[in-house]
Amino acid sequence: MKIRKGDNVKILSGKDRGKSGKVSRVFGKEKKALVEGMNLVKRHTRPRKQGEKGQRVSVPAAIDLSNLSLICPKCSKPTRVGYKTGGENKFRTCKKCKSEV
Repeated sequence: MKIRKGDNVKILSGKDRGKSGKVSRVFGKEKKALVEGMNLVKRHTRPRKQGEKGQRVSVPAAIDLSNLSLICPKCSKPTRVGYKTGGENKFRTCKKCKSEV
């Protein structure tokens, strides 16, 4: 996966286009990710106890990985991700500044 949990990403399309945030969860099979505070949708909840009222709660929805771009921690620009192998290790690299991510 080119984008992992904890990465800072920029959203390329959708209602939050241009905003950036931290990835909180990645769904590998669906190729989607949750970004904190982005792509919020309203979810209606039922009252569970007697006397309690139902409410609308904002919940983050998953965004397709093709609509996210990784922000390089070194050059702080949105970039594509490449891979390099060093011995037995494989690590991600920034395509713009060639540094390890």
